[in-house]
Amino acid sequence: MNKKFFTVLFLLVTSLGSVTVYAQNDSLQKGPVYKVGIFAPLYLDSVFNKNTFKYRQAVPRFIMPAVDFVQGALIALDSLQAGEDYINASVYDTRSYTENISDLIRNKKLDSLQLIIGSVRDEDFTQLAAFALQKNIPFISATYPNVAGITENPFLVVMNSTLKSHCDAIYSYILQNHGTDKIYLCRQKGKQEDMVAAYFKMMNEQDGKPILPIQVLNMDDNVTAAFLKSKLDSNSKNIIIGGSLDETFAGNMAKASYDLNKTYGITLIGMPNWDGFSAFYNKKALSGFPVYFTTPFYTEKTDDFSKSLCTAYYNKYRGKPSDMAYKGFESVYLFTKLLAKYPDSFMSHISDRNQKVFCEYNFRAVKQNDKAATTDYFENKHLYLIKILNGTISRAW
Repeated sequence: MNKKFFTVLFLLVTSLGSVTVYAQNDSLQKGPVYKVGIFAPLYLDSVFNKNTFKYRQAVPRFIMPAVDFVQGALIALDSLQAGEDYINASVYDTRSYTENISDLIRNKKLDSLQLIIGSVRDEDFTQLAAFALQKNIPFISATYPNVAGITENPFLVVMNSTLKSHCDAIYSYILQNHGTDKIYLCRQKGKQEDMVAAYFKMMNEQDGKPILPIQVLNMDDNVTAAFLKSKLDSNSKNIIIGGSLDETFAGNMAKASYDLNKTYGITLIGMPNWDGFSAFYNKKALSGFPVYFTTPFYTEKTDDFSKSLCTAYYNKYRGKPSDMAYKGFESVYLFTKLLAKYPDSFMSHISDRNQKVFCEYNFRAVKQNDKAATTDYFENKHLYLIKILNGTISRAW
């Protein structure tokens, strides 16, 4: 196994628990201590037998997102030592055999936390959200693009915007920039595709009449240029919304659009997960044809925080930080600083722009029922429109 990864994992094993960060390396506390809990599914009990790593040939891929997130978080805590705040941060492995979230809550080991930051999903997410509401502790969901049906929880903050918000952002962009063009929502059968279509219909027909002339094209995942050609208008710009999260469908839609682009002037905008589809990074396959998608996370990695993270990461791990490491760093640095600055009014300042790390955020209160007395959750509504062109990512809007 790669020695570098073994060292990283061993350090995580030995660093779990309470990590107190003092300003300026001063051992004498001069102010209040802010207690922060960082949660991620590290599976350390599964991959280690005491201090012996079970997977000698390679690090299991399923643990790496959480490992990267925690690496970034720990570097953020190191960076906070240069400030004037006193932070007591604890890292929790949500897949621990002996101290999972249920155990921690039952044994009251989380009661003193003032801030919860998690790269969690499913049951871990709902348990932390319920606990946060019960104890009035802000819970920052750093990476999960879902709210799992949670309502009436004004202590839940969602950084990774939901699918509905992505559709809102795409619709807003098209309304402002392509309102007079031909617009097509291309989809295949599926529950997620039904949701995407319903979101666009709801936004476009708020008063019962369509604002934009969006034509829905139903097809299977084997999209062909011939089929698409029969629907497009060669005398107009054609805006295609790829209304599916399926990789095969997305790849075929891009190929068909690429084949017709010179004649039909196509702009293809996909779903937020399209950024991870390998077909779009083949410089030869889609040469000169951009594919667009929306994301809440974008940085050109030239700012001071990025440089600091890259330097610290290389010094510790002899590598480059992944996107998950960036998310771990940002969520911990940003919200811990806000907690220290506004301990009594944290939720009122979660969108403060003067605290920016990598990305712009705009957290808005969400009420799924307008008549509800309580906010369901807070969600980031600031999304970037990103372009993939010849294998390179850049900001488009």
